[in-house]
Amino acid sequence: MKKLPLLLYIVFFGLVSCSDDAEQIIVDPNVPQGALNVQRSGNFVDQNNAGSTGQAALGTDSQGTEFLQFDSSFNTALATGTVTVFLSTSDTFMADPMNGNPNLLPLGPVRNSGENFFRIPAGSSTAQFTHVILWCGSVGVPFGNANLQ
Repeated sequence: MKKLPLLLYIVFFGLVSCSDDAEQIIVDPNVPQGALNVQRSGNFVDQNNAGSTGQAALGTDSQGTEFLQFDSSFNTALATGTVTVFLSTSDTFMADPMNGNPNLLPLGPVRNSGENFFRIPAGSSTAQFTHVILWCGSVGVPFGNANLQ
């Protein structure tokens, strides 16, 4: 019977003393790991007086994951809350939902001015896309585009 309290003490002491004091590293999959190796970039051209400025860059991080980056000088009209970022085969938004929108790759909404990252979905090829389009769906107009060269 005396062995049971001793065993409980050893198990408890082992659990308490084996805490990990090392700093935990949290990896955010929505931002590049390491430096972004830029392959193509371009400056935004404002459309419909949205105030779109800054630069977009397409590249890969140290893990080989592809990202679209907006630089720290990026700005556009965000009051509508519905500005969506697309990669496109031209500077014109050409929706074709009946054929799966082959000329567009939606990357998601942009919510803030300044630096932004958009992870390219795994398995997506970006080779055919030449432009980034800022599309305001609530009014159905482009807010800007950037030619990726």
